[in-house]
Amino acid sequence: MPLLAVVFYFSKAPRYIPLHILKAKIMALAILTIILPILLFFLLKTLKQVKSPHLETTRERILPLLLNCGIIIIILQHILPINEYEALYFFFIGVLISTLSCLILAIFKLKASIHMIASAGVWTFFIALSIHFSINIIGSLGLFSLIIGAIATSRLHLKAHTNPELLLGFFVGSIPQLIALNYWL
Repeated sequence: MPLLAVVFYFSKAPRYIPLHILKAKIMALAILTIILPILLFFLLKTLKQVKSPHLETTRERILPLLLNCGIIIIILQHILPINEYEALYFFFIGVLISTLSCLILAIFKLKASIHMIASAGVWTFFIALSIHFSINIIGSLGLFSLIIGAIATSRLHLKAHTNPELLLGFFVGSIPQLIALNYWL
């Protein structure tokens, strides 16, 4: 989801970004947000710290969430500095806050839907971009709202989460993005 938000930002931002820099940023983010987490999952599975990619228990979630916080901090420090990409920097600050919130919930044995956290955060960021750049992206927002509904429905259908866990995930994903808006919008 964060990579989707970054690609969407670069496609809608009314500023010139050289193509070689754009490709480098997207490649670095793809490695850090897709490839590295997959490799870390296999490492954790080998070390018997997790049983499946579903992270069904709150205990299983703690170490992957800590590692994800480390990845986000690397992104903030090295890939998207505040002086170059202010909106993306604060988007990832919101992602970091959401991840830390999910980690705290897991420590206290509360489970929030990580799928909903990610999709709600990106959805809120899309709305903020629409306001910030004064662009009409109603179609994209409508489509993404349907995607969020499909995600929630699938999580319920698979009995992976309950309604309160989905709502908690939605708010844990969107509220940090709303807080971060105060710093860049």
